[in-house]
Amino acid sequence: MKDETSIDRIIQVNDIQIGENLARLRKMQKIKQNDMVAKLQVNGISISIYSYNRIEKGTQNPTVSLLYACCHILGCDMNTLFAFHA
Repeated sequence: MKDETSIDRIIQVNDIQIGENLARLRKMQKIKQNDMVAKLQVNGISISIYSYNRIEKGTQNPTVSLLYACCHILGCDMNTLFAFHA
């Protein structure tokens, strides 16, 4: 039961597919998920393959620092990650 102190977790919304965009960009560069996680860890992002997989599936929210590191690794900007695809 929720009370005033409960915090609703917001999972990626339907009109912005951040996880799908990450997966698409990663696959375009032929980077495996394990390799992406390793690159993120080298960049100071503490993340497991399980968490990264959930982000790509849209069932876990990414942090801003993770998104920034992904942009650095994938050579894109935040606008690309937040692109709307109908």
